[in-house]
Amino acid sequence: MSDPTAIVLSSGFAAALGIFVAAAAIFRPKDAGFANDPADGSACPPNFRQHLGKVPVWFYDHVDLVGAAFVFMVYAGLVLSAVGAEKAPTSEVNPTVLGVNIGFQFVMAGVISVFALRKVHPATWLGLKWREWPCVILIAPCCVLRMWGVFGGLQGSGYLKWMESLGVETVQDTVQLLRDSSDPVILGLMAFAAVVAAPVCEEIVFRGFFYPVLKRFSGAWPSAICSAIVFSGAHGSLTAFLPLFLFGLLLVLVYEKTGSIWAPMSVHFCFNGATVVIQLAMRIYDFPIEPTLEHTP
Repeated sequence: MSDPTAIVLSSGFAAALGIFVAAAAIFRPKDAGFANDPADGSACPPNFRQHLGKVPVWFYDHVDLVGAAFVFMVYAGLVLSAVGAEKAPTSEVNPTVLGVNIGFQFVMAGVISVFALRKVHPATWLGLKWREWPCVILIAPCCVLRMWGVFGGLQGSGYLKWMESLGVETVQDTVQLLRDSSDPVILGLMAFAAVVAAPVCEEIVFRGFFYPVLKRFSGAWPSAICSAIVFSGAHGSLTAFLPLFLFGLLLVLVYEKTGSIWAPMSVHFCFNGATVVIQLAMRIYDFPIEPTLEHTP
């Protein structure tokens, strides 16, 4: 059977777009005006929170839809062009390629910040003045343990065997590099990408901007689903698509419950950091490694 990754990921991106368009067509905020939005996030009218949690959306306007479209097209274009091409062996990945990938993540976060910061303070945009920030000490590990439970359930249900029957790689490239590479520079760059670049940049792009812009125009739950689909699809792995979709939904929920980007960043950091530590420990102590649903989103 031919690898269905390209077809499934294409369908996923198309579904995300369709869900947003359909939800936006029927969704109407109680106050749809843009001209009289408050100047301070703390004064945000409750109806602009769109009935889910603490992430405000009042400062987004139609121009921000251009930024959201940019995010969608960049990730969809890169992923679909990559999965449609012949896959290069993991051993050919070099520090230059990893450096470019890390730089790309920071560039995307920078471009998105330009859209968001043109009329709102960073603290208001991302909830940086979160007074309950010590709560991440409990929130992050609890969320990671919950996701491990979900992943364990998927693995126990035969999810990996099903992926193998479809001819799909069951180990994400980033995890494979951590397992196989003997180059300390590559291992260092991979660790940096997983525990620094991904939690910071992906949270700014997907939870900090992409999700709330969609929420502004289509409501909370359709936007949570759409952003989670694009987030999971952006990793280019069919095996990881469902687990990362669920992880994306969890990160949105954490963001809405706290109103601060520090919370999903911490969860993301803890999840990726634990994966890196586990993979390196397996190498050092020569533990037998079986295919798992561990990934570094």
